[in-house]
Amino acid sequence: MAKEALKQKHSRKQKFSSREYHRCSICGNPRGYMRRFKVCRKCFREMAHKGELPGVRKASW
Repeated sequence: MAKEALKQKHSRKQKFSSREYHRCSICGNPRGYMRRFKVCRKCFREMAHKGELPGVRKASW
C-alpha cells in the first residue's frame, strides 16, 4: 500500500504537466499501472480472477 502522504501529493495538480504520473485507483501503487483499466497489475489480477472486469479472461491454450 502506498503512503497516505504520497496519495495526497499525487491528488494535487502539479506545477508542470510532465511531473504528473499515474497511480492505481484502488491501492495507490505507481508501478505496473494499466491505463486502460486505471489499476496496477496486482489489483488487475485480483479483479480479473473475481470476474469484476468485463471482457477479461484468463488465458489458456
